[in-house]
Amino acid sequence: MKEFFVTFRSITFAQRGQAALRSGGISSSMARTPRWMEEKGCGYSLRVGGAHGQEAVALLKKRAIPYSKIYKQGESGEMEEIML
Repeated sequence: MKEFFVTFRSITFAQRGQAALRSGGISSSMARTPRWMEEKGCGYSLRVGGAHGQEAVALLKKRAIPYSKIYKQGESGEMEEIML
């Protein structure tokens, strides 16, 4: 199953994002962002199922929750930065 990863600069923004997604009926899991995904070397990310990736990003934008980058997992498992 394809997944989306939304990166955040702090745990606070990731927690706010996860709460917003939860209130919108979208499940996610939070984890430290892998170093290769994050320029600053620190941060957290939310993993969202592919069926809800675009909806999740739209909800974060609507609620003005700042995120850093969005990655989408491809068919063969590679991660690609995308713009939504």
